[in-house]
Amino acid sequence: MGRVSTATAAAPHAHQHVTVNRPNTVSVGTIVWLASELMFFAGLFAMYFTVRSVMPEEEWAAQADNVSLVFPAINTTILVLSSVTCQLGVWAAERFQPVRTGSLLQVNRWGMNEWMTLTYLMGSFFIAGQIFEYAELVEHGLTISSSAYGSVFYLATGFHGLHVVGGLIAFLFLLGRSFRAKRFTHHEVTTGLVVSYYWHFVDVVWIALFAVIYLLK
Repeated sequence: MGRVSTATAAAPHAHQHVTVNRPNTVSVGTIVWLASELMFFAGLFAMYFTVRSVMPEEEWAAQADNVSLVFPAINTTILVLSSVTCQLGVWAAERFQPVRTGSLLQVNRWGMNEWMTLTYLMGSFFIAGQIFEYAELVEHGLTISSSAYGSVFYLATGFHGLHVVGGLIAFLFLLGRSFRAKRFTHHEVTTGLVVSYYWHFVDVVWIALFAVIYLLK
């Protein structure tokens, strides 16, 4: 009897399950993909500095003077702030709060949908501002084929702009999925998380581009 009791007492410990927190495969895949995108932008930076090193200083300065600083700085500020609103949307998603719980003016009670919609609008403003800047530069004679400086300027900023447009499409997908979902689950949270990874990446890359192209010109 004593031996049976001992075995019975030890049985629960023998059948205990140890849970393992595995990394989210979608998040890991997104990070790996962003690493490859980082290499792509590294190539653009290498192209920019290579052209700058072989181009005569006077010619480079004459072309760079066509690029103003004030409006791009405002545009950059809006894009950087959009990362803040995007992260606030992620935190709302992690609280499983897809929509606001108060009036539209009560920002502290916004849900993921409101914050991500605001982020989308700010990103759209950035793209509109970039198009406006391109139009101004073309009027001043700076085009992609006018000089080597024009080529690297439009290629670097243009490819980044395409990535921003890709992020805006991702926000539309995220919001559409959230509105269609009958229940806000971990799947919607994960979607919001990976979209935020991409958006933060796009913002960090632009900060580097802004510093190189507009501040160090």
